Amino acid sequence: MSVNNISQPDKEIVVGIDLGTTNSLVAFLKEGRPVVLQSREGRALLPSVVSFVSGHPEVGFKAKKNKVRDVQHTVFSVKRLLGRDFSDLKAIAKDLPFELVSGDGVIKIRVDNSEYSVIEISAMILKELKRTAEEALNCSVTKAVITVPAYFNDSQRQATRAAGRIAGFDVLRIINEPTAASLAYGLDQKKQGLIAVYDLGGGTFDVSILRLKEGIFEVLATNGDTRLGGDDLDLALARVFALEIQNKTGVDPFLNPVFQAALLEAAEAAKVELSEKESCQISVQLGPDHYQRVVTIQEFEKLIAPILDRTSEPCLAALRDAGIEAKDLTDVVLVGGPTRLDAVQNQAQTVFHRIPNVSMHPDEVVAQGAAIQADILSGNNSQLLLLDVVPLSLGIETYGGILSPLIDRNTRIPALAKEIFTTFMDYQTAVDIHVLQGEREKVEDNRSLARFKFPVHPAVAGTARVEVKFLVDADGILQVSARDLRTGAEQTVEVSPSYGLTEAEIQAILKASAENAPKDAAYRQWVAVKNDAEPALRAAEKKLPDAFRLLSEGEVKVIEGCILGLKTAIHSESPTEIQNSLYSLNESTKKLADLLLKEVLSTNSRR
Repeated sequence: MSVNNISQPDKEIVVGIDLGTTNSLVAFLKEGRPVVLQSREGRALLPSVVSFVSGHPEVGFKAKKNKVRDVQHTVFSVKRLLGRDFSDLKAIAKDLPFELVSGDGVIKIRVDNSEYSVIEISAMILKELKRTAEEALNCSVTKAVITVPAYFNDSQRQATRAAGRIAGFDVLRIINEPTAASLAYGLDQKKQGLIAVYDLGGGTFDVSILRLKEGIFEVLATNGDTRLGGDDLDLALARVFALEIQNKTGVDPFLNPVFQAALLEAAEAAKVELSEKESCQISVQLGPDHYQRVVTIQEFEKLIAPILDRTSEPCLAALRDAGIEAKDLTDVVLVGGPTRLDAVQNQAQTVFHRIPNVSMHPDEVVAQGAAIQADILSGNNSQLLLLDVVPLSLGIETYGGILSPLIDRNTRIPALAKEIFTTFMDYQTAVDIHVLQGEREKVEDNRSLARFKFPVHPAVAGTARVEVKFLVDADGILQVSARDLRTGAEQTVEVSPSYGLTEAEIQAILKASAENAPKDAAYRQWVAVKNDAEPALRAAEKKLPDAFRLLSEGEVKVIEGCILGLKTAIHSESPTEIQNSLYSLNESTKKLADLLLKEVLSTNSRR
């Protein structure tokens, strides 16, 4: 339901915002029903496009027209770039007609002589939504709930929140799009159920499995692909057009940014038309040449089938993680403009073995759900509770280059975890706290989020007690603190990396974890026994002068041989060899340990 020119409410309102890759929307709750507010152009959907006209940003349909007319000054699909590092985006940079540049680790977009960060561009879209809400409601709007894909990582959520602040919003909550959609579908009116949300947007794909029980939405599992969406369907069709043109003219039109933008626009229009018709006519003017052809639904569905098939594995993984089977589901709901296509609906039905619910407007459903959540946060509805989850495990590096998870993936948020660590070397002055995100054992196989040094009082190894605490708030944003339990000193950092996961990592990270589980387990075992052996080795070497004083030459040679044997075993990376050598060393030093203990007892008795 879309409305405009609504009278000013009696109380301060909180709006819900769907900041989308292709389109964005703003909604609020009126008399218990979510309504989508119309933009100044009289439409509910605001294209997520920014065009710079004489250096000033235009947002919306006017800007969208400039994707072809003035491609050098027009920016779109920035949601795909949020929270990512420049090096992560080489694969998609060639498909974008605007120029990406790296600035202090943050992605920037160059327009003429100016550079804008992706967060700034997103903030421009949010400002236009703020203006839409204020004009429709005839009051100041400063508070908002903003939705993000469920599989957005910490940096992407941080970037979204930052964009909201720049736009002038107090962002009360960052919530996951599938959870918002469930609210909008009215599923909260049921007593209980198991719900799958299949969310194919313009640039991202999400699937979430939720349990509803007595008004509580609990996300059991989430999965997805942050580089899979309707844009990929457009690109596949546009490349067909480009290849046909190249075969005819000998020139690839994708090398010309204006021609590329024109073909992408024609492909998007064809996709929309084919959601309702069996065929459509496309016509594109490329300089002096004119390209036109008919696209049939059969041709289009065959072309996009491999792309849609990429949604299957995340869906199956989410079911596995939730510990249920497709037959256990009570509802399957679809979200996102591309789900209007029969091919997408059939894909969801094939995976979940259930006809999906398509009763809601797929473009508006997330914004409507965000408005319901905004109403909950404003204190008007205490009957519902949303419980989302951490998409990927969070932990710290421990000695030996191992990831020690503190919060496992699919843990309900908000989440708090504590663990006590100690020093490994004598007289350390600081503990290096390296925060990581991922599912692998080795540190280098995971994503580094932050690193900071926590000072400790120098002492013998194992004396210090450092409590590390992870707090993931309701927005899915991580805060890390460390406290010295001996001195009470504490240090806290909000993890805010300048980049996100690479496209390949976010899709392959769980698969790689499963494939490498035996190897990772063996590595962890080796590190564990090595960590036990090294202190024993240092202690034995430290006591060698006492051995020469208290033991025979033959007994000392045995200890020296065991020390050498343990050193060799540690380098062999064989847990069995290390354990055997450690046992031999302990046996060889038993007599020495007994004699030293007797000396201590004798000295104490004389005092």
